[in-house]
Amino acid sequence: MNIAFYLLPKEEVKYLNPESTIRQALEKLSYHKYTSVPLVSEEGQYVGTLTEGDLLWKLKEAFDLGFYDVVKTKLKDVPQRVNNISVSINSNMEDLITLATDQNFIPVTDDDGHFIGIIRRRDIIKYCANTIWNNKINEN
Repeated sequence: MNIAFYLLPKEEVKYLNPESTIRQALEKLSYHKYTSVPLVSEEGQYVGTLTEGDLLWKLKEAFDLGFYDVVKTKLKDVPQRVNNISVSINSNMEDLITLATDQNFIPVTDDDGHFIGIIRRRDIIKYCANTIWNNKINEN
C-alpha cells in the first residue's frame, strides 16, 4: 500500500531548523513531550533527526561552557548519534516496517528531497495488525 494514506503532513509535524538553538529544541521537545524531531533546512530539505540523546551528549561534552552558553549552540553543531533514514513518498508501507523497529517516525520526502511529512511508528503497527487480521479472516 502507498504510504500517502498514512502521511502526517509537514504542516502538522513539529520540526526544527538546523539554525535553531539547543534552547529552542529543548523547549519544543519538552512542550510537546517528544523524544525526537525532524530537522528541516530553510530550503525544505530533510537533514536529519534530533534526539534527546543528541542534546544530552552535547550538554555533557560542553559542560565547561556553562548551561547558558551551551543552550545558544545551533543544532547544526550538535552531532546526531543516529542516522534516521527518510523514504520517498513513492514507497510502500511494507518498505517501512524494518525502519520502524529503530525509528519513532519515518521522515518522508518528495522526488526533490523536500520534507513533506512523517509516517508514525504507531500507524505502521496499525497497518501490520490490520493486514494480519484481514489475512486471518480471509483464511477462514
